[in-house]
Amino acid sequence: MTESVVIRPAAIEEVAAAVRRANNESLPVTVVAGGHGPWSHGTAPGLRIELAEIADITVEGTTVHVGGGAVWGDVAAALAPLGLTISSGDTATVGVGGLSLGGGIGWMVRAWGLAIDQLIGAQVVTATGDVVEVSATENADLFWALRGGGGNFGIVTRFDFAAHALDGIVFAENALAADPVVVLRTARDVMRDAPRELTVTYMDVPAMDPSAPAGASLSAVWAGTDADRLREALAPISEIDGVSTAITTPAYRDILMVPPTPPEGEEQLPPGFIGGNGLFARLDDDLIDRLVAFRTSYPASVVFLRSLGGAFGEIEQESTAFPAREATWFVMAGAFDIPGLVDDDARARILADWKQIEQGRIAEYGNFAPTERPEAVPGMFTSEAHARLTEIKRAWDPENLFRRNHNIAP
Repeated sequence: MTESVVIRPAAIEEVAAAVRRANNESLPVTVVAGGHGPWSHGTAPGLRIELAEIADITVEGTTVHVGGGAVWGDVAAALAPLGLTISSGDTATVGVGGLSLGGGIGWMVRAWGLAIDQLIGAQVVTATGDVVEVSATENADLFWALRGGGGNFGIVTRFDFAAHALDGIVFAENALAADPVVVLRTARDVMRDAPRELTVTYMDVPAMDPSAPAGASLSAVWAGTDADRLREALAPISEIDGVSTAITTPAYRDILMVPPTPPEGEEQLPPGFIGGNGLFARLDDDLIDRLVAFRTSYPASVVFLRSLGGAFGEIEQESTAFPAREATWFVMAGAFDIPGLVDDDARARILADWKQIEQGRIAEYGNFAPTERPEAVPGMFTSEAHARLTEIKRAWDPENLFRRNHNIAP
């Protein structure tokens, strides 16, 4: 089949019927949840199942049922009047499905862990078109695999999360006209013994769009309303010459970024990206120096870090498929492959510099890996988890129907 057939089911039965059709006609399947990531673009041949119509959000006490096509901005808006929050990503347009199945590192990662750490159940359409419920006590092997194993095992049409009560947050934005090495070393030292309520993000980017102005910044979120505790925790950073700190108390939903919408009828594909990401046990001086040198060397580059630890690190490694619970920082660095700005020699230098940076990582975070690289998939899991995921894949999708992802082959 050389064309793409798009199906937009509005009910679970329609998802199941689409999967059965794919089996009967031997059609490759692409599953689109929120449609935020690079794989949501294009028209790959086969059957494209878009879940945007299955996006209901219902709440029972502190249990939140979220349709597989919902986006996190809508979830945050629905929970805000109830004083509830789920630790999600940091962008409103990110799909609940894609982020959750890959782990889900967000603003509350130190307070409450990953998105998958709040997942208590799900409804899944399997590769045979059957609809099953999963939880810690029902189809427990599949439930384990969904928490970090990606979209390899079925189409999740409903996620069940345990939400957290949250009366408010405090947000700090530190504009940086300071030596980035000093800022990053100080931030590392601050976060080493920081309260779990505090999560920080460092970002240094070129001019891209209004949602990400050029330059370096360090943002911090405090899970709670005590602004004085946030000021106290950030004092070593705020006192650095060249750091300007502004503290506000927005609603959690309002700190989720909203990328600019391209003009109607225009689909803006992102430029190529040379680099990668990693989960690191330590943010040591050598890693900091390499990251700062990378950003300085390549004007069209980005460096992004988020603190981990806290609740994230208290989850037993074996309890989910997500790797590297001992990691204390997530790091991403790369340069945009812009025609006319980057030639073959520059590409080779950028890649070589990234290879030096990635040497110390424990694992790669699949949600930030923008291309399908089958050879890299084992590096997104522990060896034990990858072996177990392979067994579960063989049991639930032996024909590898769900393979347009970071694929775990059966």
